[in-house]
Amino acid sequence: MNQEQLKIMSGKKGFIAALDQSGGSTPKALKNYGIGEDQYSNDEEMFNLVHEMRTRIITSPSFTSDHILAAILFENTMERKIGDKLTADYLWEEKGIIPILKVDKGLAEETDGVRLMKPIPGLDELLGRAVERHIFGTKMRSVIKQANPAGIKKIVDQQFEIGLRIAASGLVPILEPEIDIYSPDKAESEQIMKDETKKHLAELPEDTKLMFKLSIPDKHGFYSDLMKDSHVVRVVALSGGYSRQEANERLSRSPGLIASFSRALSEGLNANQTQGEFDRMLARSIKEIYEASIT
Repeated sequence: MNQEQLKIMSGKKGFIAALDQSGGSTPKALKNYGIGEDQYSNDEEMFNLVHEMRTRIITSPSFTSDHILAAILFENTMERKIGDKLTADYLWEEKGIIPILKVDKGLAEETDGVRLMKPIPGLDELLGRAVERHIFGTKMRSVIKQANPAGIKKIVDQQFEIGLRIAASGLVPILEPEIDIYSPDKAESEQIMKDETKKHLAELPEDTKLMFKLSIPDKHGFYSDLMKDSHVVRVVALSGGYSRQEANERLSRSPGLIASFSRALSEGLNANQTQGEFDRMLARSIKEIYEASIT
């Protein structure tokens, strides 16, 4: 792994920009950006439009390493260019921002109160390409809907199993066992998930490094013990359906937790804005999320 990037990710102030909307979530991301489904007729046109959106965000003068540590990319974005450079190289060489890759292929149907990740065919090949493309780490998401101990154990087991394969390739995996913010027993799920996570951390090889992307906990400082574990590079938070304002308020009450927001980051951005309007809106979003991340 890149040691300079590891040092930045471990200790620098800032947050992670999640720009990794993929197949199923791309139409919604474009709609929120002011581009309806009537403006494209196939997947290629859709992905061209979303890459234009991401390029506009990444190349904005508001999008800098002063506030942003890393950006999470979709596989399609990793293989595309910004200017004459592949996206990951542009991020690091032009912006000083660490590139991370989303590797999961979506969610399986709910069983035992959880949605595991679907199988990831060709994972080793994808990881090899990620290394070639100068990617620092990966991200993969599963979802906990209910405080079902058996289901949550399956989620955590799967995250660590695949995470260890990723770490063996030289990349830093971000494990994301998201807990649905609307779950009536969210706090109980958080406790079960953390207990299972700590069991796995206790068994990891000494030199294994990983990160976590978690729902903002109900109890302030709830993940402080995970942050102190020698294997854990950083613990970051997803917005999970909260508005940017509410997500920031909740985040600011959890010391050490930093943002990895997607929809909350792009909230208010629109394809029809002038470049000045777009940059000012993005700058405001980044400033608010950054301040919540360093509280």
